[in-house]
Amino acid sequence: MIEIKVPELAESITEGTIAQWLKEVGEHINQGEYIAELETDKVNIEIVAEHSGVIKEFKREPGDTVEVGEVIAVIDESGSAAGETKAEAVQEEPKKETVPAKEEASAPSSTDRPLASPAARKLAREKGIDLSAVSTGDPLGRVRKQDVQSHGTQAQTAQSAPAPSAPAAPKKSSAAPVASDDPAKPVERVKMTRRRQTIAKRLVESQQTAAMLTTFNEVDMTAVMDVRNRRKDAFVDKNGVKLGFMSFFTKAVVGALKEFPLLNAEIQGDELLIKKYYDIGCAVSTDEGLVVPVLRDADRLSFAGIEKGIGELGKKARDNKLSIADLQGGTFTITNGGVFGSLMSTPILNAPQVGILGMHKIQWRPVALDKERFENRPMMYIALSYDHRIVDGKEAVGFLVKVKELLEDPESLLLEG
Repeated sequence: MIEIKVPELAESITEGTIAQWLKEVGEHINQGEYIAELETDKVNIEIVAEHSGVIKEFKREPGDTVEVGEVIAVIDESGSAAGETKAEAVQEEPKKETVPAKEEASAPSSTDRPLASPAARKLAREKGIDLSAVSTGDPLGRVRKQDVQSHGTQAQTAQSAPAPSAPAAPKKSSAAPVASDDPAKPVERVKMTRRRQTIAKRLVESQQTAAMLTTFNEVDMTAVMDVRNRRKDAFVDKNGVKLGFMSFFTKAVVGALKEFPLLNAEIQGDELLIKKYYDIGCAVSTDEGLVVPVLRDADRLSFAGIEKGIGELGKKARDNKLSIADLQGGTFTITNGGVFGSLMSTPILNAPQVGILGMHKIQWRPVALDKERFENRPMMYIALSYDHRIVDGKEAVGFLVKVKELLEDPESLLLEG
């Protein structure tokens, strides 16, 4: 008998939640195949079987919290694959053995599960969709979340067929009707995902452990928008990526951090760790919750390098392909609520960082040029939340003013590096 254990995940992750079993008890599994999907605080990880054999027992259920090194399943590697399959056929589902015999082309599906992203698997599980029936345009044949969504809208009536599959059980436990005192006001109780629980816990911890304060300013985006309008076509032709606002803001933040280094630090006991490198976290909203992948060495990147890096991280986040390394070690964070229409907000610190810049919606407003003249200008409110334990108001306000000055004079961003 071979024990399947929760593998080492990362230095900061010691436990996870079983999202789903990808095989069934009595089913044959080959070495290297995935047996379970594990949801951690930051990313979803698929556990690989290191031996071939027949799955004899699952020791934990979907939704259970498990620790690194804990035994979660048992595999019997004795006997040949053919013998094991026969045993399975007699004990459990004879039809599974007869169908491949009639259709040779379908044989691989009895041992190989469809290649799909964790986000796609989760959505398929929730909607009761058989992943093997979902078509994809991915060149590697990987089923993506959008493929499952498209399949669901095109073949809604066919979704009931996979309903009896094993993954349906966790769905019932995660969102169950709750008895209400007033039948006219029904409610539903939905279990929070591990990631959402972690987000909630860390945001509360950040507010409780840091002396957080927010200061505001506004930026006239006329110059930045002018540069983008004049250079956007040539930029795309040369670099293969659009010139967005994030490259300007990232450059401005790096320039301001160099002038106000305490905002690029963290507290460790009774010491300050002032970082001489600039790994900028870029907050990304996904269906699974907010994640903050890190753009490494942003000070060394060109505008095109920043746009490409942020674009790649954003895509990985939305496809649920971020690695734990992508999320670790940021020194400062930028978050853009403006993409959702936010005009002003107070972002919460991403601990142990001591500073986070909030971008907001660009809105045309009348701006006084002098005592007698005014013009309509594209304006953006910006917010800096900071840890007052090590950053005084003077530094915080100075940082935000520096960001404003750099953005209103984009040529200066080249000099700031």
